[in-house]
Amino acid sequence: MIHKPWGMISQFVNPAKRKKKLLGDLHDFPAGTMAIGRLDVASEGLLLLTTDGKVSEEVRSSTYEKEYYVQVDGLITQEAVEQLKTGVEIGFDGKKYMTKPGKAFLIDDPKFPLRSQKIRDERHGPTSWVSIIIREGKFRQVRKMTAAVGYPTLRLIRVRIGEIELKNLEINGVKEIDAFM
Repeated sequence: MIHKPWGMISQFVNPAKRKKKLLGDLHDFPAGTMAIGRLDVASEGLLLLTTDGKVSEEVRSSTYEKEYYVQVDGLITQEAVEQLKTGVEIGFDGKKYMTKPGKAFLIDDPKFPLRSQKIRDERHGPTSWVSIIIREGKFRQVRKMTAAVGYPTLRLIRVRIGEIELKNLEINGVKEIDAFM
């Protein structure tokens, strides 16, 4: 498991040949290591790695919950949180898609270390934090969900996959775990 920082690509090879940091820059991983799912460049947090494609498929399935702490623009209402729980309509692959029901609740600022690029300051208005727990993972789904209820995502941190939690793993930290399933 690793704590992916903001600004890093969730890949070991950069096909676009852009000057972005890659997962392999964090540690000398075994040959054939792959990320299980992805976090976009602007997202942070827990990312699992494996050399076993079957494990990757299992973890990406709807079997396991994925929990995200999301800082949103504005003071999110309980009504918006309820919408996140029941599912919202987002765009996916050029079509409208209704997200599956999940869990969502307001949380206090989790006090994660500041990221390398400042989000914004208080002059731009208040922000709030919500925990969103889903079992699916469409392209940029959590960001699209918060935008759909009127509160765009400012910071997104995955904190849990199944029973594996990010906890106190430092940004850029790598920790070997014995098994997932």
